[in-house]
Amino acid sequence: MPTPPPHVVFLCTGNAARSVMAGAILAAHVEAAEVTDVGDVGDAGDAGVRITTAGTHVVEGMPMSWRTRDALTGVDVRPPAHRSLQLRDDHCADADLVVALAREHVEYVRRVHPEAAARTATLRRLVRDLPPGPGSLADRLAALDLGTVDLEPWEDVEDPAGGELPVFEACAREIRDLIAALALAVTERPGSAR
Repeated sequence: MPTPPPHVVFLCTGNAARSVMAGAILAAHVEAAEVTDVGDVGDAGDAGVRITTAGTHVVEGMPMSWRTRDALTGVDVRPPAHRSLQLRDDHCADADLVVALAREHVEYVRRVHPEAAARTATLRRLVRDLPPGPGSLADRLAALDLGTVDLEPWEDVEDPAGGELPVFEACAREIRDLIAALALAVTERPGSAR
């Protein structure tokens, strides 16, 4: 039986900018690498990766801002059909990895969804510490002891909320570069030949 694709949850505060950008950028990266046809962010692919985006303090059902949409277009990523979601128990239970965009989001998971703490880290920490194979994603995450790691200021991707379009564009470029560094570690499965 084939190994199911990893489920990655991207988490920010309002699920309107950073997590949306990260999810859309990973989906574009996966599509470009022909890992799978993931469709809209949030859909499960047959292979590659399943992506969900959510927030810690969300008004559910809101679309992304025009600044988020334009920033994604500016990094050559198709903006997804998007409505904001509050992080739920089922997201955490089903996630192989929760990628937080700032320390406060890791702290939220540790406090509200402690069962997912060992699979939760900031994007920047994962880029620095999570190696691509060998080994399963679960084994590589367990080796990082994420549930108790001390969080540090360098881990935050600055929230563009309240900024003008150039602030959102800078955020999208930063997330694009971080996702490019993380993508192989998340999408490569044991025994895959790439």
